[in-house]
Amino acid sequence: MTKKLLSVVILTLLSAASYAATPPDTLVVAQGLDDIVSLDPAEANELSSIQTVPSLYQRLVQPDRENPEKITPILAESWQADPAAKTLTIKLKSDAKFASGNPLRPEDVIFSYTRAVTLNKSPAFILNVLGWQPDNIASQLKKVDDHTLQLHWTADVSPAVALNILSTPIASIVDEKLVSANVQGNDFGNAWLKMHSAGSGAFKMRVYQPHQAIVLDANASAPGGAPKLKNIIIKNVPNPASRRLLIQQGDADVARDLGADQISALADKKGVKVLSIPSAEQNYLVFNTGNSANPLLNNPAFWEAARWLVDYNGITKDLLKGQYFVHQSFLPVGLPGALEDNPFTFDPAKAKAILAKAGIKDAHFTLDVENKPPFITIAQSMQASFAQGGVKVDLLPAAGSQVYARVRAKQHQAAIRLWIPDYFDAHSNASAFAWNDGKSSTVAGLNGWQIPQLNKETLAAVAEPDAAKRLELYKKMQQELQHNSPYVFVDQGKTQIVVRDNVKGYQQGLNADMVWYDHVTK
Repeated sequence: MTKKLLSVVILTLLSAASYAATPPDTLVVAQGLDDIVSLDPAEANELSSIQTVPSLYQRLVQPDRENPEKITPILAESWQADPAAKTLTIKLKSDAKFASGNPLRPEDVIFSYTRAVTLNKSPAFILNVLGWQPDNIASQLKKVDDHTLQLHWTADVSPAVALNILSTPIASIVDEKLVSANVQGNDFGNAWLKMHSAGSGAFKMRVYQPHQAIVLDANASAPGGAPKLKNIIIKNVPNPASRRLLIQQGDADVARDLGADQISALADKKGVKVLSIPSAEQNYLVFNTGNSANPLLNNPAFWEAARWLVDYNGITKDLLKGQYFVHQSFLPVGLPGALEDNPFTFDPAKAKAILAKAGIKDAHFTLDVENKPPFITIAQSMQASFAQGGVKVDLLPAAGSQVYARVRAKQHQAAIRLWIPDYFDAHSNASAFAWNDGKSSTVAGLNGWQIPQLNKETLAAVAEPDAAKRLELYKKMQQELQHNSPYVFVDQGKTQIVVRDNVKGYQQGLNADMVWYDHVTK
């Protein structure tokens, strides 16, 4: 669809109102969408895409909306676990169907998992935790009857961890018949699914125009019930000040990704309300140890000095004005076992001493960063604070999709990155930051960090059957990464969303994929 035709679609949906207020059956969301690479659930791994996928697709199981540590059946009717055999036998809901009208079958589940593992896109490492790889996935999935299938895994993980993994966006179930009709070569329909949908979610895709808007229509046949509203328009509004103006004037119903200044300006405005929601979102600085163009990136003394060159309090309190709080470990507050101590402060004199002892002179690096808050705000602060320690930082600001592409291609020297757990288990973050098997696109892998001992510790922790002992193992790993890793963990977020005061029923949870529009009314 051309940009002109997309504009016609949006104008048609908005034409029901002859005044500033949006139509009663349409929710208009203003946010940034420039980070989206794909809306294929097997590839989607950016904040905006992960927020959108749950409206289009469902999984066999998902975290409970009220208590995310509890797993709730969605497309699954029930399941039986066999820990010794490492299997889950899953019975599907017999009346579930996709937005296309096609019934849900075991073949759809098998196809969805097979394509996600075989395509091996950025989020595939989540399913790799089960031991699923392109060369073995076919033997791990078996149809039992028309409504039942059996899933097997080879890794040493419990059924509880397996269910948590199957609750993630990459485990979304796609309509095999619809996707297969749109395959190009051997791409499993990936090119088509970047901009179309083939799910059973509360909404279906009408149109997606990159960097412009996503338009969703209600799926009346969605398992779990039809949504309350007929349409959602998610408009790409790159400028936070413009998003603030749209929500204040009533031209948008929801505004996301507002900076601290915009939130403060709207706090007491008539007609809007600010929702402050706990978030597992974390921002961190990472050095690409595999980039041989700059030897400093693989120097532990340089990592240590960097931890004392971040103005943590200045970033969280002064610049981000309480939207974030200082948090310096890889498990966010809210997940069992998270360390809450923050051993590092801004101390350029200490950093200089560390650099001098290590014989490091003329320290410098380039820093890839998304050109939007909070990332650019954090990067600019670091550029100034690192300079006080004698370290030159050259910023490379770009659209989110460009930064993602450079990091995934391992072309960066350093980057400011966002991380949110993929499921409510400490292994979600440990398997990203402390695991590098040389094949998976984990954070450690993308940054070339060779860690055979941490690999062993990660496997030991996920296999530990005793819950208390398992948490202790994760605490030890957090301490190791706090003090000796190419990561500098900076802060944890509190998501702030602004909605018009006539918007009811909006739900959002601790994790990025816990964004639900299906109960929203106006």
